[in-house]
Amino acid sequence: MVVKHRLADASYWVYDRSRHTRAFEAASEPGTATDFSGFERKQYAVLVTFRRDGTPVPTPVWFALLDGRRFMTSTERRTGKVRRIRSDPRVRVFPSDPRGKPLGPTVEGVARLIDGGDEGERAEDALDRKYGRARRIYERVMTRSEDMLYVEIVPAT
Repeated sequence: MVVKHRLADASYWVYDRSRHTRAFEAASEPGTATDFSGFERKQYAVLVTFRRDGTPVPTPVWFALLDGRRFMTSTERRTGKVRRIRSDPRVRVFPSDPRGKPLGPTVEGVARLIDGGDEGERAEDALDRKYGRARRIYERVMTRSEDMLYVEIVPAT
């Protein structure tokens, strides 16, 4: 367990240092899109959560769309984005490259954490269909399945 946490922490550090500068600029701009149609055929997205002082924090993520209306991703329950979502469920998402460079319009949304159950299984199935073996290997090496949560995002109305 400790080894996986250290590997995950090291990878988070590398990802944070290699984030595209445009990700930070886009994270500060309000959303212009009202749905997730700009995410179709994209492999990555940036999930923007907000610190208590309102500072946006952009994080590139793997994602899948459910019913075209719900954006789903997974994360470890100990991450900063989980703490920020618990404090403020308001989020932004935009399609991106792996480093977070924006590739489409931003959607303002509301996040909800899902801890397993039928909804968690549906989210996992959608993510698995989209990413397959590469994601399964990454998740197995970097995390423990019992430490995972799913994040559902719906467009803000």
